[in-house]
Amino acid sequence: MNGRVVHFEMPADDMERAQTFYREAFGWQLTPMPDMAYTMVVTTPTDEQGMPTESGAINGGLTARQSPVSAPTLTIGVDSVDAALETAEQHGGKVVAGKMAVGDMGFVGYFKDTEGNVVGLWENAATT
Repeated sequence: MNGRVVHFEMPADDMERAQTFYREAFGWQLTPMPDMAYTMVVTTPTDEQGMPTESGAINGGLTARQSPVSAPTLTIGVDSVDAALETAEQHGGKVVAGKMAVGDMGFVGYFKDTEGNVVGLWENAATT
């Protein structure tokens, strides 16, 4: 998983309007998660764990437009959000949101790259 684009986030000013648009225009399957103020987006077939079954395909989410996600954002899978944020900083990036838990699923963090783009990082929760 390390270094692959695994998810995307699309910010929305009006969540219902965005949901209607993507459902009707592209046939995306949408699952609102009201407790998280987030909508999961399925754009491609998935397996029992919710992972895309087509090579190179990703799914994503709709979220309220706010910092750090104020424009479409790609999310990179990493083994450690903390380590990846540190590496990004060492190479000229800037942390805009440190490691945060996402329910019991995993952790997310965000940085700006050297070109000013906000990029997400995803670390799966440990499964033991």
